[in-house]
Amino acid sequence: MAAPPDMELSPSLSLELLPTDPLLLILSFLDYRDLVSCCYLNRRLNQLSSHDPLWKRHCKKYWLISDEEKSRRNQGWRAIFISTYCDLGRYIHYYATLKKAWDDLEQYLGQWCPRMIGSLKESVREEDLDAVEAQIHCKLPDDYRCSFRIHNGQKLVVPGLMGSMALSNHYRSEDLLDIDTAAGGFQQRLGLKQCLPLTFCIHTGLSQYMALESVEGRNKYEIFYQCPDQMARNPSAIVMFITGTSYLEWFTSYVNKVVTGGYPIIRDQIFRYVHDKDCVATTEDITVSVSTSFLPELSSVHPPHYFFTYRIRIEMSKDALPENACQLESRYWRITNAKGDVEEVQGPGVVGEFPVISPGKVYEYTSCTTFSTTSGYMEGYYTFHCLYNKDRFFNVTIPRFHMVCPTFKVSTA
Repeated sequence: MAAPPDMELSPSLSLELLPTDPLLLILSFLDYRDLVSCCYLNRRLNQLSSHDPLWKRHCKKYWLISDEEKSRRNQGWRAIFISTYCDLGRYIHYYATLKKAWDDLEQYLGQWCPRMIGSLKESVREEDLDAVEAQIHCKLPDDYRCSFRIHNGQKLVVPGLMGSMALSNHYRSEDLLDIDTAAGGFQQRLGLKQCLPLTFCIHTGLSQYMALESVEGRNKYEIFYQCPDQMARNPSAIVMFITGTSYLEWFTSYVNKVVTGGYPIIRDQIFRYVHDKDCVATTEDITVSVSTSFLPELSSVHPPHYFFTYRIRIEMSKDALPENACQLESRYWRITNAKGDVEEVQGPGVVGEFPVISPGKVYEYTSCTTFSTTSGYMEGYYTFHCLYNKDRFFNVTIPRFHMVCPTFKVSTA
């Protein structure tokens, strides 16, 4: 079949004849790799793909370079992208996420925990990370390396960046280890083979570890708390309470919890209590809310003993009448484990105190409980008496709150 006459007369389409602006618009939708590839196709595309404004989007997307930083550097967008890529190119899929997490965390700490800012250490060089790999004879995951190109963990101080927990006779505060300290704690012993500590608490000796290889029943790059199996004959039997599947997920999820107010700040420290927004109950003018936390260092899988702490906030509305001021008289708890076994507890006050609540006032306290099952829940009520009418007693509902042990793996030893 012969081609239509109009097709036979059409001149061949030439890239040189196309106007510049539409071509630049098309190029602006390309990823940085495709933009680089265009440089090698022909002279026209080489010139167009070098157009500096095209690289602004990539600098912002991958390296979080602001207009202010560009001005300080006194370089073009393309030059900034290339120089940064030469330094951090292997981390291009992680850098923006981790840099934003660190920036958000620093901004939050500056407002709420300023003394913690001084404990953060400057970044390390590529050769420092390479030297650690040579020292431990294991490869470090790129997301972990990338984070240390931004901040080299923190100094061994209190409070720790990775959260605290305090009971009357127990205190934990975890530091994010710098790369040299982490390498010094690299494990080759049975039960923790090829595991690198990420955190450390100077009070308890507790660490969260990252498995650098898939050995002893662990997945590669899994992050966990160790828990010795007290019923095993083999002392190397280690059960894992899993806290993350990768460094990126572990670190960014923690930071997100911190900067969104998911963890309370108490005495200039981040406390790892989790609050369920639905776990709130209001009776008359008094609101009770509960947050909980699992303590791996006081728990064991064999024998089953799961330790939880909870923090309760009791608040009277600021709009309440002054004559509604009252004092907590007693408490009642109904505690149910995963098997449906119920225990009832009743007694005077809370943690040995009989707090007075008045309009706008808040009372908070911390207590703990244990379960022989991996989960359970508590609910109950407080009995108050009015200060201005001592014959009047009333109950204030404590909302049901659940406590669940994190996922764990039983030792293969």
